Amino acid sequence: MLQSFTQIQKFGQDNLDATVKALGAFSSNSQAIAAEAADFARKSFEHTSSTVEKLLGVQTLDKAVEIQTAYVKGAYDSFVSQSAKMGSLYTALATETLKPYEGLLPKASA
Repeated sequence: MLQSFTQIQKFGQDNLDATVKALGAFSSNSQAIAAEAADFARKSFEHTSSTVEKLLGVQTLDKAVEIQTAYVKGAYDSFVSQSAKMGSLYTALATETLKPYEGLLPKASA
């Protein structure tokens, strides 16, 4: 009976250690995601502001269409690039957060 209590206590400590590690990984990855999202929002705002300034000084319709086309192309390329970055950051978040729990299930069933 004492041996099974020791095993339960060890398993509880392993769970606690895994949870602390998982929370640390979640925190650091969440900060990276938030920083990346804020940086993207700032760059997007700057790009939009720059385009509006250009459009305000336009004399012809052709030039306005050219500026708008360049804006849409740049915004699309930026969005696709950002989506790939965010996807990899969220993948890292999930992977690193769940990594401490990998070995616990076999220990629990043994």
